[in-house]
Amino acid sequence: MVERVGSTAFSRIGMKGRVSNYLTYLTLAIPRALTIPCDVVLAMTDPPVEGMAGALVAKFSHKPFVYNLNDMYPDMAVGGGILRPGTWVERWETLHRRTLKRAAQVIVLGEDMRERILAKGVDPSRITIVRHAVPFPETLPLIDHPIVRELRGEFRFVLVHAGNLGFYGAWETLVRGAELLESEGVGLVFIGEGAQKARVEEFARNCRNVRFLPFRPVAEVPYVMAAGDLHVVTVKRGLEGVVVPSKVYGILAAGRPLLAVATAKSEVARFAQRDGCGVSADPDDPAEVAGAVRSVLQAPERLAEMSRRARELARTYDRVKQLQIFVEAIERAGDA
Repeated sequence: MVERVGSTAFSRIGMKGRVSNYLTYLTLAIPRALTIPCDVVLAMTDPPVEGMAGALVAKFSHKPFVYNLNDMYPDMAVGGGILRPGTWVERWETLHRRTLKRAAQVIVLGEDMRERILAKGVDPSRITIVRHAVPFPETLPLIDHPIVRELRGEFRFVLVHAGNLGFYGAWETLVRGAELLESEGVGLVFIGEGAQKARVEEFARNCRNVRFLPFRPVAEVPYVMAAGDLHVVTVKRGLEGVVVPSKVYGILAAGRPLLAVATAKSEVARFAQRDGCGVSADPDDPAEVAGAVRSVLQAPERLAEMSRRARELARTYDRVKQLQIFVEAIERAGDA
């Protein structure tokens, strides 16, 4: 059974509206949760303080608590420049650590997030990695398709960033790196929206090889995947393990190589380098981004091998297998 409570519905782009949505949801959700018989209390990270609310409900309900982390606060708010370090942030971090240590199971998205949680003093036996895998497509769309051609434009080689333009990306580095490749027929195509879109557009104002397109319908997502010679996943320095972009699994399943604009500590850079399904570059160095692209620009056989390795890796993260890992973590908490 799924029971929903309400909230205000302001746009997530404005901070005041977002906070209102969070507070009204929690005001309704906490009292209702306290009245529902349950075996386990599960909380996620949207709103950012939901984990603390879940731990509180678990305490008063005398039930085990499972904390499912998709983002990590206040680390993300500070690293993304939304909040400045200070007394209030320190108190939030203290409460968050208490929440983590209270959890019978902490579910995280990847190895880098697991390392973050270990550093906060959580028992490693209570941490489980569950990746946001996607269904594995047995067939892939033809690259020579009208939608693919439309997305690629006139560029000879295309970098695609498909998804949210949020606070976590090394956007200026990415744009400046693409700018260095303009004379070589390389284009950077952003497909999506987000709180930082206007800022990224300003970075690219004088770049003739950067395009911005809206989100495509769900039915066209396979063509979005097919349009990129390299698919960009970016995490700026300091946010490794705080933000773990789940879109990487869709890219891998589509057999597309990665351009990881992130440090070697990040999960996506590990996939690219360790598993041979892409290239990576320092999130503070545009020249390194350009160099990573050039390393495969004239090597179609290398791109083909990266595509093969991407599909191979995606098979190991089957959605059903990941769901089973999730269920087993819940059951361990319930048996504790």
